[in-house]
Amino acid sequence: MIVNFSYKKIIFKIGNFLGLFAVNISTDNWLEKSLKTEFLNMKNEALAMVFSEAEKPFHPLPVDLPLLSSGEALVEITYTTICTSDLHTFYGRRGAPTPSVLGHEVIGRIAILPENGVEDFYGEHLKVGDLVTWSVYAHDHAGAMACKGIPQKSTPLFKYGHERIERNDVLSGGFATHCHLRKGTDIFKIPEGITAKEAAPLNCTHATVAGAIRLAGDLSGKNVLVIGAGMLGIAACAMAKYAEAKHVFAMDLDGRRAENSKRFGATTAIDAKLSSEEILQIIQPLGGIDVVIDTSGSAAAMEKGLAILNIGGISVWVGAVYSERNISLNAETVVRRILTIKGLHNYTPEDLSYAIKFLKATHLTYPFASLVETDLPLSKLDEAFKVANESGNYRVGITPN
Repeated sequence: MIVNFSYKKIIFKIGNFLGLFAVNISTDNWLEKSLKTEFLNMKNEALAMVFSEAEKPFHPLPVDLPLLSSGEALVEITYTTICTSDLHTFYGRRGAPTPSVLGHEVIGRIAILPENGVEDFYGEHLKVGDLVTWSVYAHDHAGAMACKGIPQKSTPLFKYGHERIERNDVLSGGFATHCHLRKGTDIFKIPEGITAKEAAPLNCTHATVAGAIRLAGDLSGKNVLVIGAGMLGIAACAMAKYAEAKHVFAMDLDGRRAENSKRFGATTAIDAKLSSEEILQIIQPLGGIDVVIDTSGSAAAMEKGLAILNIGGISVWVGAVYSERNISLNAETVVRRILTIKGLHNYTPEDLSYAIKFLKATHLTYPFASLVETDLPLSKLDEAFKVANESGNYRVGITPN
């Protein structure tokens, strides 16, 4: 049978309804009408990959696109990366609400906005089609913790990729085709020229490191030791150099990773298996260590960092987000050496703003895209997690749409 399609007119327009192509087709037969209906129905639906139990396959869940309230937005996801914390959750190394949609290192394009619109972090009106990233949480900007400068500990707090899904509230994570941004989310446009692989880790890796740099204070002319040369550590090396640190040392048990950090601003790679005395022999001729940024979360590594700090040194801990033994700490040493220890969990919206400015300024200097060593489609999410867990890759990317 031959089907003759007679199209009198096809009008493509981009509008606030979906931010996708709306098609107005003058049809001449039932088949064309059926195809048009199916096309529009398909575009009213999103797909989420649901995590229900450790080491169990994700299951796909089709859902209707949500109706937006004031201050909300719907994003069509363009790229997501699997964060180490996603791996910790999936493989049962830390607890998480279930069922949920994991994934929080994510970017996408604005697909739907409410009638009264939404502003980005800087107060500029967002438009359908804008490529954006957003804070990993939504919070009350006038709340008590926000007023104290610690908005990431607000109550209530909505965390993307960490929430238990409900029947009519599913699109809360990055391993889906769309993400429903709640009121109180700080949204940022991604500067032109930054690739998806470079941009996706912004709202976790780079923003967290920006917070660590903020807590460390002025790094100009100072020596910085970064413990752990994974994704966080590499970002910390590059950002410390961007902040005009004099020497940046990268320490890791994996010599390959420590050496690779030299491509991202580190001046010296250190084997973490060395004793404190052996490390001091390396660093003292260069002026010692003024600031330690620990991304490893290892109790032994954090103790070693304190042992080799200069008098008046600062140690910032960002990696200890899973269960570990208690730290052995000599209070007299801390007092007599005038040491400062600071902890950071997540970050402030201002940290994400700094991270974006940093990436815009340095993405041509440092090969951040190379850290996302492979990517797979959303339909192969189980395989992607297996690759991420077993390969040793810094990041594995997911292409949802």
